[in-house]
Amino acid sequence: MNPRLPPLSPLLWLFLLLTLAAHTVRALPRLCDVLQVLREERDQCLQELSRERTGDLGMVQPAPGCEGLWDNMSCWPSSEPGQTVEVECPRFFRMLTSRSGSMFRNCTQGGWSEIFPRPDLACGVNMNDSSKETNQKQHEYLLKLKIMYTVGYSSSLVMLLVALSILCSFQRLHCTRNYIHMHLFVSFILRALSIFIKDAVLFSDDGVHCDTHMVGCKLVMVFFQYCIMANYAWLLVEGLYLHTLLVISFFSERKCLQRCVALGWGSPAIFVASWAITRHFLEDVGCWDINANASVWWVIRGPVIISILINFILFINILRILMRKLRTQETRGNEVNHYKRLAKSTLLLIPLFGAHYVIFAFSPDDAMEIQLFFELALGSFQGLVVAVLYCFLNGEVQLEVQKKWRQCRLPEFPLCSCALSNSFSNGTSGHTHSTKASPSEPSPGTCRASVI
Repeated sequence: MNPRLPPLSPLLWLFLLLTLAAHTVRALPRLCDVLQVLREERDQCLQELSRERTGDLGMVQPAPGCEGLWDNMSCWPSSEPGQTVEVECPRFFRMLTSRSGSMFRNCTQGGWSEIFPRPDLACGVNMNDSSKETNQKQHEYLLKLKIMYTVGYSSSLVMLLVALSILCSFQRLHCTRNYIHMHLFVSFILRALSIFIKDAVLFSDDGVHCDTHMVGCKLVMVFFQYCIMANYAWLLVEGLYLHTLLVISFFSERKCLQRCVALGWGSPAIFVASWAITRHFLEDVGCWDINANASVWWVIRGPVIISILINFILFINILRILMRKLRTQETRGNEVNHYKRLAKSTLLLIPLFGAHYVIFAFSPDDAMEIQLFFELALGSFQGLVVAVLYCFLNGEVQLEVQKKWRQCRLPEFPLCSCALSNSFSNGTSGHTHSTKASPSEPSPGTCRASVI
């Protein structure tokens, strides 16, 4: 295993901080790549200095006025007092700026002087006070953003687990619509877990993912991308299913669920596998967490944007169908109330269908902070909103929970419990409808027509 690098200079740590804070689609060098370059230059420098001290005869030579050294950025050869030594800019600066330059040190009787000009000025890196202040503000903003999305994903994870447990516990809630909701909950749970795993691997302090755990780090990124795509796929499934309820009168529930599962879990696997293979052959750099090659990144980004656009079109068509049904004179009073509830719930599903992401699909770099705020901070609470809308505000779920609660509170009154059971059974049937999504034809065995 390679030895650890010695402590780095403050200038280098600032560069590493900027590298970590860079957005994932910018063509900046990775932290691991920078560390690899530094390790190679350090090893080469130590070998040259060792040969310089021993000489051709293998005997230790007397040290000149200024002994050669490695200062964590550049290699300075030994020199006699009164000389000025020139070295090229470090490789990692050239990786950042693509510019060449030179730095100098004077060898004096008291040893090496300070580097002149300053490395950032000599190598073309803007490190003035205004940029430092800007970078500090950006760093603070990113830290606050990380705290926000950590809280958001944590709260969403807890609420989704509770909602999933509720839907799985009650047999009367098992139907196609709720099965789709369960899969959506699982996709949000996996998304939150993948975020936490990715952060733990990429932002660990020891940096071991740069060496021995590179394969595991790439697998973590593949799992992360799959969870993100699966989440978007199941949001698309929700939109397709709601649209199918309003457009198609009769269809097979079993086949519909099978196709939804294939679309929600199967299609992301195909695209992520294609991305991994393409990345391996065309951009096998680092941990695959920075996407410098736009053409490779579009293997994943393209299907996600297409799914968002399809969901947005479905949302517009759903609103059009609902408004048409509300204006139809033949629609009875109870149907009007049902469609109003359906329209209200659909309006609440705008962020769930990813419509707001369309705005930032092709946003410029100067809008990056706003985009990160929407995608990370607000997007982290998306799972919580889904759990509230699809479970805790669901009338059927509330009835089942109330019935179970009263049965547990009144175990000594079986007759009363039976009456309550019959009463809630009758009440629930009023909220279930036929496959035509019509409230005028109750069907106790179907619950998919009720959206909330």
